Amino acid sequence: MIDRRRNALVLLIVALLIGLAAVTIIVKKTRLGLDLKGGVELVYQGKPTAQSKVDPESLERAITIMRKRVDQLGVAQPEIQSSGKNEITVALPDVSNAARAQDQVGKTAQLYFYDWEPNVIGPSGKAAGASEPTATGGERAGEAQFGLPEYQAVLRAAKRQPMLRKSNTTWQPGCTPQQVGGCIYGSWYLLDTKHEKMLCRGGTSTCAPEETEQNLYAENYKPPAEAKVKAVRVNPGTVVVQARPVENAAGKVTQASPNNWYVLNDDPVLTGADITNPQQSFDEGAGGTGAPNVTFGFTSHGQSVFQRVTKEIAHRGQEAQLPGVSKEAAQQHFAVVLDGQLITTPSIDYTKYPEGIDASTGSQISGGFTITSAQNLASELQSGALPIKLALISRSQVSATLGKQALNQGLIAMLAGFAIVCLFLVVFYRVLGVIAVAGLVIYGVYYFALIKLIPITLTLPGIAGLILTIGIAADANIVIFERVKEEIRGGRSVISGIATGYKRGFAAIVDANVVTFMTAFILFALATAEVKGFAFTLGIGTLVSLFTAVLATQAALGTMSRSRAISHPAALGAARRGRGWTFDFMGASKWFFSLSGTILLVGALAIGGKGLNFGIDFKSGTRIQTAFVKPVSEAQVAKAIAEVGFPNAQVQKFTNQSVGGSGYQISTKTLTPSAVSKVEAGLSGRFGIKSNSFTSKSIGPTFGKTVANSAVIAIIASLLVISAYIALRFEWKYAVPVLIALMHDLLITAGVYSLTGREVTAATVAALLTILGYSLYDTIIVFDRVRESVPRMPRAAFSQIVNRSMSEVLTRSLATSFCTLLPVLALLLFGGETLKDFAFALMIGIASGAYSSIFIASPVLTHWKEREGAYRSRRARIVRELGQVPAYATTVAGAPEDVEPAQQRRRTRRGSIIAPEEPGEQISREEFQELVRDLDVEGQPSAQRSASAEERDSAADLTPEDLVLKDEPKRREKRRRPRNRRHGRSR
Repeated sequence: MIDRRRNALVLLIVALLIGLAAVTIIVKKTRLGLDLKGGVELVYQGKPTAQSKVDPESLERAITIMRKRVDQLGVAQPEIQSSGKNEITVALPDVSNAARAQDQVGKTAQLYFYDWEPNVIGPSGKAAGASEPTATGGERAGEAQFGLPEYQAVLRAAKRQPMLRKSNTTWQPGCTPQQVGGCIYGSWYLLDTKHEKMLCRGGTSTCAPEETEQNLYAENYKPPAEAKVKAVRVNPGTVVVQARPVENAAGKVTQASPNNWYVLNDDPVLTGADITNPQQSFDEGAGGTGAPNVTFGFTSHGQSVFQRVTKEIAHRGQEAQLPGVSKEAAQQHFAVVLDGQLITTPSIDYTKYPEGIDASTGSQISGGFTITSAQNLASELQSGALPIKLALISRSQVSATLGKQALNQGLIAMLAGFAIVCLFLVVFYRVLGVIAVAGLVIYGVYYFALIKLIPITLTLPGIAGLILTIGIAADANIVIFERVKEEIRGGRSVISGIATGYKRGFAAIVDANVVTFMTAFILFALATAEVKGFAFTLGIGTLVSLFTAVLATQAALGTMSRSRAISHPAALGAARRGRGWTFDFMGASKWFFSLSGTILLVGALAIGGKGLNFGIDFKSGTRIQTAFVKPVSEAQVAKAIAEVGFPNAQVQKFTNQSVGGSGYQISTKTLTPSAVSKVEAGLSGRFGIKSNSFTSKSIGPTFGKTVANSAVIAIIASLLVISAYIALRFEWKYAVPVLIALMHDLLITAGVYSLTGREVTAATVAALLTILGYSLYDTIIVFDRVRESVPRMPRAAFSQIVNRSMSEVLTRSLATSFCTLLPVLALLLFGGETLKDFAFALMIGIASGAYSSIFIASPVLTHWKEREGAYRSRRARIVRELGQVPAYATTVAGAPEDVEPAQQRRRTRRGSIIAPEEPGEQISREEFQELVRDLDVEGQPSAQRSASAEERDSAADLTPEDLVLKDEPKRREKRRRPRNRRHGRSR
């Protein structure tokens, strides 16, 4: 009765949760990732500034500011999160203009105000002042034509001595020239003194300064061989700023980034923190041009400083008004610098503002703005400056059409995988399979509801994880169902077999799922954002499968245990069979080792000769995929790309429904967003690009190095954690065979990748880590049975123990592996290109894992354990008695002792199988004594018992009674109470 109530309660909870999950699925929206929805993903690497170092606090402040900027772009459901120690990932769905998104989101927006003339450094290395208009630009202050080439400007700036002030923008207080710990002390440039030019990463003509000398060579930058390289530091107190953008007569910008520079004394009077309420407006005052500008107010501190400085500028202008000097030439200027470039240098009219400008009404920035650029600047100033510099290290752009196609392919693969697994379970396990399918349906409903409730952003790797967990959820049922069938075949009733099977199979399920969850956790903590979706769905799915496989299906089986549907063992697929597996697994271990050694040797030769085909995730670069309206050849595409300035591009033709048939993949060195746009425009003008077929992905060397390091760390961490868990759960000697088997699987997978030439991507790393977890799943199933068999076979050699354990769980291991391979096969057949690559690695790894857990890990454990003194003694005794060590434990007479005994089905006077009518119900003492006599435990005559004891050979295994049933002290018999004939219980 207690079990019935428990089962009913569990089923009621399951039903309530299904109802809640259904409501969640209906009400909540599914959040799709960029690869399914289309959009732009940007990955930035944080770098320190003089004001802030890169730490969790500065990253969080940067994320807050970036989120404000994204909100101003009007992007729905953006995702901005930190990744690793110094990276920020920005996902912007439904954004088609990647260049504008990058410019807005990651711009540092450090705004500084300078008194212009006293701070411009002339050829003498001192402030030029109004007397050197050729250095300052005179009445055309800050314009490009008066600036120096960057090479000359850097050399002029490098000659100046350090001047340490709190207002310096390139010095962290306390930092010394040695820059211990990477602190900021000036700015660094890389020069080619032979050709008198700058050396810049990416091949650009102008360079942004770096914080340390080491950063000059970041991203594996190698200067040209013919260059004479010199690293130059500009000391604190001096900065090099870029001239204003070049404008035409109409005020439109014709050159946004000219190679003209000014050297300034680094002493800003105001920063962006001193302004308030920046807005895009128009120059509509008296004499205004109507051009777009940016207006803003000042803080109280900013008001007083601005008025004081403009008053000083006005007074200098009055003093410069000498005979023969025009008013325009005498006027002095105020400069505004944004992220190292002058954006405006307005003059102060000393006749109109002799006492400075009253800042209570605010001020404005004007000059060369379009409405969009003015709006961008205003939004940047509104959100505030980023506390750290952000360097773009990866950018991906996916069109909405391709995302929709990928989603459809993923859903088809998921449904196909689910259907194939369900069919396998029903055919192989019959009624148990139907219950397992019901459990999988419940699992699917719960899982989908959790995805919407948390919410989890669903990506292509996430769909792959979801499909894989279908197999893992089915595996949990298979492990328990095989144990149930084993118990029933061993002579237990259906009811008792179900209860015992769940009880004894639970430990193996928990061990296997804990390891899978730990692998998913490590993957989530250390992997890149692209793989985190897979890790999260894998971890959540593992936890949900534990609930549905252990609790839900057990309650359903317990409730049905007395129904006719499962009253006969055949309905459960537990009909009696022959002796089962009798192969000498341990005796053939040398053949297994030889086979694995041959495969590994071939793989090692392939890796040594061909190497691995690493994708841009590791090597860096830009990859573009698109389809054209006009028929073209690969050579024509390569020529068109070379004409826009990017030679040596690799062009490959491919066929994919996502691009409407035939498309082209273009691989080049890492391109900036503007360069990608230039390539797109060139190809579109030449051949015509099909609508929504253009996708691009750019990976910088820094990001590629991060991916590689994360992969290595994740694999090592997984191996260590798995070893520690196995050592604690079993014993430390069990951990070494596990590590050997895991390395065996990884090396075989790597060898197959090398032989086939398939590309290794970040998704491949996720697949490898999943292989680690799943390979261990099968190994734990085997080791758990070995551990259980050791006390049952106290006189057997360890090889005999392992052989018997293997014979008992081989079907189970093969079934779990096959069941997991089914959804992976569906992924390989129906998934898109990304999912197919992922599925290929999984398929190879799972097949290898099934092999290694049986034929590698177990023999290694056997060879090691048999070196122990106790097992050496057993083996020597068996050889003395039998002349050799049989594959399975036998008696001296040669009869196999570990083959299941013939089932004795004794019946009570009522004709029922020996078992209580209702488990958990109370019975009378007389009924209990009758059951004991039927079991031949207490009622067997002593002479007969002693005879049977003498017949049993000393080499035989202990019987279950020897281990479980113990003599208990006799209790004083109580007076028998009258029976209630109606209910069969005492009154």
